Amino acid sequence: MSRFRNLTGLYCVLATALAAHAADFSYQQTTQVTGGSVLQMMKMAGAFSSQARKAGEPITTTVYLQGNRKATVSQDSIEIIDLDKEAVTHVDLLKHTWYTLTFAEMRARMEAARAKAEKAEKKQAPAPQNASNPDNNVQASFDVKVRNTGAHKAVSGVDANESILTMTMTATDTKTQQSGAIGITNDMWLAPEIPGYAALSDFDRRYAEKMAYVMGIGAGQDFTAMLMAHPGATEAMGKMVVEMQKLHGIPVLQIMRMGPTPDGKPIPAASEVPLPPPSPSPSGGDLAKQAFVNSLPFGFGHKKKDQDQNANQNGGANGSAQSGVAAILMETQISSSNFSSAPIDGSHFEAPAGMKQITAPDGAF
Repeated sequence: MSRFRNLTGLYCVLATALAAHAADFSYQQTTQVTGGSVLQMMKMAGAFSSQARKAGEPITTTVYLQGNRKATVSQDSIEIIDLDKEAVTHVDLLKHTWYTLTFAEMRARMEAARAKAEKAEKKQAPAPQNASNPDNNVQASFDVKVRNTGAHKAVSGVDANESILTMTMTATDTKTQQSGAIGITNDMWLAPEIPGYAALSDFDRRYAEKMAYVMGIGAGQDFTAMLMAHPGATEAMGKMVVEMQKLHGIPVLQIMRMGPTPDGKPIPAASEVPLPPPSPSPSGGDLAKQAFVNSLPFGFGHKKKDQDQNANQNGGANGSAQSGVAAILMETQISSSNFSSAPIDGSHFEAPAGMKQITAPDGAF
């Protein structure tokens, strides 16, 4: 009987260990701004700022999941979410500090911030009754579509299928009839299945439910009021739910574009219309030389400049016409790789040794 109890105890220990490791999952995610006018501006600023030069560099994070704990580790910081303790720990690897906030503390901070904002709003002088609200003159329409292209390729060692999500919002001033549109296109490559990823999705779902409580009912009411103010948004949400059901799989590669769209047409996907190669970044010497030329009197040095500008404008126009790409503000690529269900060392879910614990700063949630 004693031997039976020992074997039973050993079985329970092994079963517990296997259950813990069964939920272990990790992967890497790399995010990089790959194009658009924002990147070009950052490159221009990069001639004078080392921080701006890093704008187009890839950012790699590693995600670890073990049971009810998730850690997201980057070069500069670590975020640890513990659903059992209902707490989030933030580690600053540059300052060598860390702090922990419980969900209850987050909710208390948000309620205090909301009360402070409401108090400040009451102190403001009321607007005249006849004052018109310009927001009431704006009518917004939304369009959301998902296309499964049928294309497939190997991404991060798995076979992935392509789906393209396009979202366009057109705002029209009912008084002036002037309108403008902005669009987002996400070119997604989806893997049908990745072992262990289901546990991560379940963790994110449960965390989102707890965060909904942290945000409080007031936040939900504010969001509902926003939708009521723009009935088109309510319709868009319904369309999005229907369209999102067409997506099947796990995103291993996403190329997202955002920018204004001509005539409200969707922005072309990256696989359909690639962006032209980025122009080289100007050096500090080039910019100083151009500034000197601009300062010359009587137009000296400006003739060639004007010719170059015309050539660039024509070239840019021709390039835009050839590519069919609207003015892209930003193109961002997000890729996931190195998926693993191997056991994870528990140290990934703790603040590294030698770090100083501090009180969570104001504004931290």
